[in-house]
Order: sequence, then structure tokens, then C-alpha cells
Amino acid sequence: HTVNVRRLLSFQRYLHSSRFFHGIPANNPLGYILDDDFTGQAKLMLQKVGNWNFDIFLFDRLTNGNSLVNLTFHLFNTYGLIELFQLDMIKLRRFLVMIQEDYRCQNPYHNAVHAADVTQAMYCYLQEPKLAETLTSCDLLLGLLAAATHDLDHPGVNQPFLIKTDHYLAALYKNSSVLENHHWKSAVGLLRESDLLSHLPTEDGSERLGSLILATDISRQNDYLSEFRTHLDKGDLCLTNGGHRHFILQMALKCADICNPCRPWKLSKQWSEKVTEEFFHQGDIERKHNLEVTPLCDRQSNSVANIQIGFMAYVVEPLFVEWSRFSDTRLSQTMMSHLSLNKQGWNEGRDKQEASSSRASEEQRTPATKDSNSKVLPQGSKGS
Repeated sequence: HTVNVRRLLSFQRYLHSSRFFHGIPANNPLGYILDDDFTGQAKLMLQKVGNWNFDIFLFDRLTNGNSLVNLTFHLFNTYGLIELFQLDMIKLRRFLVMIQEDYRCQNPYHNAVHAADVTQAMYCYLQEPKLAETLTSCDLLLGLLAAATHDLDHPGVNQPFLIKTDHYLAALYKNSSVLENHHWKSAVGLLRESDLLSHLPTEDGSERLGSLILATDISRQNDYLSEFRTHLDKGDLCLTNGGHRHFILQMALKCADICNPCRPWKLSKQWSEKVTEEFFHQGDIERKHNLEVTPLCDRQSNSVANIQIGFMAYVVEPLFVEWSRFSDTRLSQTMMSHLSLNKQGWNEGRDKQEASSSRASEEQRTPATKDSNSKVLPQGSKGS
């Protein structure tokens, strides 16, 4: 009940701040909503929503922290999904606000801006020729819904943390894809609560949505990757086949979820710093409670550069190499080019850091050697 009250109040607060409900003209209700809810700059940005260098941080600032609501609503409108599926615009708006509210804004990385970023990347992939020519309206609806909800109510810690602290979610989902199952079930809960798709047959849709969100479990990356590789080696992907189309949607969402290292450095670097901050926060909690500190989350033995270099080499690059084989387009070339430059950027950063820390330790050692047989006090002290 408390959660529902909070959601309802936040929704009322959001609507109160916009003139969205103060009478919608009958001739062009959609245009009115967009005109009313956007600043001029945000509207201009949305004209370029398919650009790979789209700056989601700027868009989030321009929309006063409502990037997920505004971007997803715009994409539903762009694809004509509101009319096609006869969606009630008020219910859609309410559903999107509830999604945005259920991301935890205190998470440095797994928050609504990450969800908006993944949704924008997903749109870029859905626009790729192989997909644009074959995807159905139902595929597009599910693809965008999955992207917007794929990390819903993320607690800001990983699955091993939930398991070792006996968290109720770990027990509920039997230690298997704990977070992804929670994101999926949370999304289904909000769909039911908003009544958005109640007029459509949703049983199969709910399972497909789940199957897309579950594909983002990074611990199962190799299973999906080897299946993708096998299909590409055999050349047997046929996108008129519903099962194959669904598999490609899974791969697209997996790419969208971890595409930060393939963005321009200015954006990529910000995401890298945010995800590392979240990892280190988990490590701090583990240390505070005398739990074994997850190596990735240990700020005493790790750095942003080291984490990123490893992540790019072992997780990102293998996935995007295969995606580029599947979709050999300018976008894929751009992504691979950014990945290469960003890897170089982090390597140079790490080299500089190592050089300066070895210089610092050298400088610390040098005075000690000079003064080892002397009674002269170190420089800077009153006796020197």
C-alpha cells in the first residue's frame, strides 16, 4: 500500500508540474503533450534520437530528470505503437512515470538514466537494416519495453552479494538470475498495475519480455555468445522466423546494456566512473560488515582503468565482434572504432597512473637512502 501511495503521489506531483492535464485539444492531443512537456532544446535533441553520439546526460538535465519517460514516450510515438496497439496515452504516461520512479536514483549507475541510455541504444539497433526490414510491431513494442525495464528496482549490488547476505530475493529466485528475474517480475507488476496492456493478450508477451530481460544476465554471456557465433558460422539466421527474430532481439538488448565502452569517450568515461563508483560502494559495505570483498569492488586494489580494460577485453569486445559480423554497417564500424579508442584511452591513463605512482614511491625512498647514516632531519621540518 505504501508503495502505491508513493507512486500515486509522485505521479500526481509530476502531472501537477506540467500543463498536460489542463484540457487536451481534440485536434492534436499528442502534439500538445510533446509541446507542453519539453523544453525547446530537449525537443531538438529528440530529432536526433537515432544518433550514436546522443548525450543522455544532457537530455536528462534538459528534461529535469525525466529522460526515461520522455525518450520512451517519444519512441512509442515514433513507431506509431500508441495507435497500433490502441494504448491509452494517460495509462502509458503513468506506466512510464512508475517505471522511472522504481529505478533507485541513489545508485550511481543502475538508475533511470542508464535505462534511458539502453533504450536509446536499443532504438539505434532496431533501426539497423536487417532488423528494421523484418521486425514486427510486437517485436518493437517488446524490445523497447524490455530496454526501459531491464534493470528495474536494481538494488545497486550484484547477485553474489545478495546470495552471501541471504537476501530474500536470492531465496525467492533460487540463486539463479536473481536480479534479472526481479527486474522482469517488477516490470510485469507495473504493467498490471497501470492496466496499460489489459486489452491485449499478454500471456505470451510477458514470457517474451522475461526472456529478453533474462538475456542481460552477464553470467550467462558465453551461452548466448556461442549460440550467436554458431548461427553466424552456419549462416542460418532467418529473420522471417519468429524464434530467430526473438534471439536477435535478445542479442540487441545485450549489446545495448553494455555498449558504454562503444560510445564516444566523453560519454563512455562518465559511465565507467559511475559503474566503478557503484562497485566500490558495494566493496565498502562488504568491508564494513566483515564480508569477503569482491575483487572487482575493492577500491584498495583496483582502479577505474583496470576494471574497464578487463571488461572491454573479456566481455564487450567478444560480443560486439559478433554483432558486427551479423550487422556489418556504419554504426557497427563506429562502435568498434570508439571501443578501440576508449581502450587506448584507459591504457594510457593506467600507464600514466602507474608511472606517477612509481615516481612517488621512488621519491619517498630517495631521501630515506640519503639520510640513512645521518642525523639530519628530513627537509621541511623545523630542524632542517
